[in-house]
Amino acid sequence: MTDSNRLCFWASHSNLEHQYHDNEWGKPNKDDRYLFEFLTLEGAQAGLNWYTILKKRIGYRDAFENYDIDKLATYTDQEIESRISVIIECYDVVRHRGKLRSVFTNARAAKALQHQYGSLAIPLWQFVNNEPLINHWPSTKYVPITTSTSLALSQFLKRHGFKFMGNITCYAFMQAVGMVNDHTINCHCYQAIESYKGK
Repeated sequence: MTDSNRLCFWASHSNLEHQYHDNEWGKPNKDDRYLFEFLTLEGAQAGLNWYTILKKRIGYRDAFENYDIDKLATYTDQEIESRISVIIECYDVVRHRGKLRSVFTNARAAKALQHQYGSLAIPLWQFVNNEPLINHWPSTKYVPITTSTSLALSQFLKRHGFKFMGNITCYAFMQAVGMVNDHTINCHCYQAIESYKGK
């Protein structure tokens, strides 16, 4: 177990959060399926805490075709409503019909961006010039919940048909997939991600 003094404070409350923090959070990732997973999970988190979403992560993968954008984008409106009823009944997810429906809507939008840009990663990572923004926060209390960049990303996604992609959600997404390094400077993960810049 990592010394809690060398860990971002939010990750010290449970082993699940700790493992996610050490193994994934903030590590730059440009895989379309992974990016779509975190667009989904961050959208689901709105109004809830991240621990709740992490506990349901496997349920979301099972409910949504392991985030296969091609498959999700082919569902018809009628099939979506039927599938949502099954998901609510059978899977461990946040049972909010609007959020669940948005996964299919967002898959269609993601598919359109892939067609336009060649991948989902390209238009998302363009907001940070294709490399992580490196911050230098002495403690978690200084870490923002939104920035002008996350606002621009939110506006872009909404303009392209995405739902549940507000400013706060987009900044959390940016943190999760490594578009921004918000590990605090004392965190044992900080230096490894800072070293990524420019690669």
